[in-house]
Amino acid sequence: MKRLCVTVLALLTALAPARADEGLAKINHIVVIYLENRSFDNLYGLFPGADGLADLRKIPPQVDKDGKPYETLPPVVYVGHHSVKVDLRFPRNLPNQPFRAEPYVGLEGVTGDAWHRFYEEQLQIDGGKMDKFVAWSDAASLVMSYYNGAPTPMWRLAQQYTLMDHFHHAAFGGSFLNHIYMICACAPKFPDTPKKLVAVLDDKGNLVKDGAVTPDGYAVNTLFPKGGPYPAWAKPETLLPAQTEATIGDRLDAKGIDWAWYSGGWDDAVAHRADPLFQFHHQPFAYFASFALGTPGAKHLKDERDFIDGITHGQLPPVAFFKPVGEDNEHPGYSSVLAGENHTAFLIQLIQKSPLWKDTAIIVTYDENGGLWDHVAPPKGDRWGPGTRVPALLISPFARRGFIDHTVMDTTAIDKLIETRFGLAALDARDAASPDLSEAFDFGKP
Repeated sequence: MKRLCVTVLALLTALAPARADEGLAKINHIVVIYLENRSFDNLYGLFPGADGLADLRKIPPQVDKDGKPYETLPPVVYVGHHSVKVDLRFPRNLPNQPFRAEPYVGLEGVTGDAWHRFYEEQLQIDGGKMDKFVAWSDAASLVMSYYNGAPTPMWRLAQQYTLMDHFHHAAFGGSFLNHIYMICACAPKFPDTPKKLVAVLDDKGNLVKDGAVTPDGYAVNTLFPKGGPYPAWAKPETLLPAQTEATIGDRLDAKGIDWAWYSGGWDDAVAHRADPLFQFHHQPFAYFASFALGTPGAKHLKDERDFIDGITHGQLPPVAFFKPVGEDNEHPGYSSVLAGENHTAFLIQLIQKSPLWKDTAIIVTYDENGGLWDHVAPPKGDRWGPGTRVPALLISPFARRGFIDHTVMDTTAIDKLIETRFGLAALDARDAASPDLSEAFDFGKP
């Protein structure tokens, strides 16, 4: 009994409202820019001083599903929306190691997409060996490509401010689960799931048939919110019922702190004229009963035009999330690195030139790795993650300048920062135990 009381007390203490120190109290605006599908090594593997690709000889070879090393990498496969074919821009028989993409497809080019799914990423990670990314990808050796990001505007911002090189996406798999996990530190539930959506595992937990929902009813791969918006082709029985878990939005509302989720193309999507590259599963608050379309909470869900207007008038809420529309989010398959980075840098420049800048912290990160390889194994976590490393930057007058933060963390560190700054209770044990990004700040100088 005594041990149980101690355990319960420890849990309650962990979930209690965090306290901001005097430094964090100087921050009155937290802006999160959430990009798409790049691993850390894919964009920042060559960043000086970061844990990157300094010595390719130390990188273990990729192996097939049976554990046998490839003699050479298999040909790159281009997986588009309507076709699957060998990508002839890349040579055949590349050495079995990471390779530079630019000789074949530059930062301004668009590559094919690759699997980024819940079960497959765990198979790619292979217990931390990071050696089955090619074997468990539908894009073959595309996943081993990386860039020299030095020409990009975000690389230059990383040099000026703080780059985090051990930041992992919170949940295994793709955008759907990682967006939801970022706002609630939870996996969504789908009671009475249609059988066709359920993954099949053998008695040892090995994947037999993939699906959007685990055998015990958690949605882990892409589904759309029952309350909308969703694409016209989505079948009603596959739509995810409204979720009721607490989100960071609920925590902020309870404290009377304003916030918003801004999204490129949101107004058009709600009006049933969505941009062809609007991603319905990138809108996490729409999945929750508190913020579904038609509810009072839906006032927090806004368009990119509102975001830009708020910046130019110096009137953003204390917490603002921004999600670019597809062409600006860097997602392989339909966006280039350079298009997304130029758009992100433009928004950051707007903030820097506005009255908001003096007390703002901007976090730029990626929802997940997009199936792209990284050499750093994720830390031991729970059933849901963390997954592979992704880039993360802190840009602020209070950011440490020219600094690389090696703290091991995942996307729930963003929740922890918000919770700590505004005195909110944690959402779950994961964000309660997370660092709060404080290592990346220097409050000694304005």
